[in-house]
Amino acid sequence: MSLTPKNRDVETSFWPRALCALAGGILFGLGLAVSRMVRPEIVLEFLRLRDMGLLLVLGGATGTCLLVFQLAPRALKKPLLGGIFERHPGHLDKRTIVGAAIFGAGWGLCGVCPGPAIAGLGAGLWPLAWAVLGLLAGAWLHGFYASRSDRFS
Repeated sequence: MSLTPKNRDVETSFWPRALCALAGGILFGLGLAVSRMVRPEIVLEFLRLRDMGLLLVLGGATGTCLLVFQLAPRALKKPLLGGIFERHPGHLDKRTIVGAAIFGAGWGLCGVCPGPAIAGLGAGLWPLAWAVLGLLAGAWLHGFYASRSDRFS
């Protein structure tokens, strides 16, 4: 079975890509659990500027990503799993600002963002299911709104 996205030079089959995504997700979730970022009370203490331990997690993740995003395109001719290195065009508009504000309010209210909420379920923190249900409802509302606005624009 071959997974070939539109307009991409992808010659890698589905399974290596799926296994790399699974390994990355496990590594990400494990990092969130070890750093205790899956615990809402830890995140809320960080947001209240009372516990700056998560600043080390943020700095480590940002530094690692910066290093990889800068060095990988220089060291490799193309990504290991096919495709091409390219920059994602960013834009700042009203929808981006409103969406960021809604995301931030949700994060502040429940104390977790999407990754830690899902990882927290894997760590047995079942009250986070409410946050995940809220995430799913928000994703559904976004899809509903986006499909309606695309028809009228």
